[in-house]
Amino acid sequence: MIGPQDIWVALALGIFFFGAKKLPELSRSLGQALSEFKKGVAGTEAQPPAAAPRADAGATPPKPEERAPR
Repeated sequence: MIGPQDIWVALALGIFFFGAKKLPELSRSLGQALSEFKKGVAGTEAQPPAAAPRADAGATPPKPEERAPR
């Protein structure tokens, strides 16, 4: 379980490694990325992806004599 002491330690380490100026920018970009991820997950649950036709669906495999030698 994460307690208040753990949060303080994480905040202190964040300030130490990234500096006080970069920390708000990092947290803002992390929040935006998380919200985009949630939107993407919610969008995939609402609409299943349509099956795209494969490019090689009607193609036949080459004959052994047409293959390049190894």
